[in-house]
Amino acid sequence: MADNLTNTGENRALDFILGLASTAPTAPLQVALVTANGDETTAGTEVTGGSYARQDLSVAAAVNGATSNSADLVWTNMPAATVVGVEIWDSAGVPARLWYGPLTASRTVAAGDELRLTAGSLALSLA
Repeated sequence: MADNLTNTGENRALDFILGLASTAPTAPLQVALVTANGDETTAGTEVTGGSYARQDLSVAAAVNGATSNSADLVWTNMPAATVVGVEIWDSAGVPARLWYGPLTASRTVAAGDELRLTAGSLALSLA
């Protein structure tokens, strides 16, 4: 998800880099699955049903302007859905959507299936 920060994410990153008062995301950051992608200002359509829940994201320190998930992201007992993208949200009382992007290929799951994004497969960069 190269350079797919939401407007909120862009503003927070710029404020931090420029030494302005900034708001750090509330940990843990979480990955949401979407069946329709959003854009900079509008969230995508998040999966609902089954045992679906956002998954906590862990990442390694960035190198050369990029990082990726350092552990598998696993959703079990999914509802029937075609997942086309992901979004990264913080865990504030009113969560802030920070990043969004399409999967390289959509994933169709049947009810009860597991969806797994292996470690290193969710690439994040500012390039």
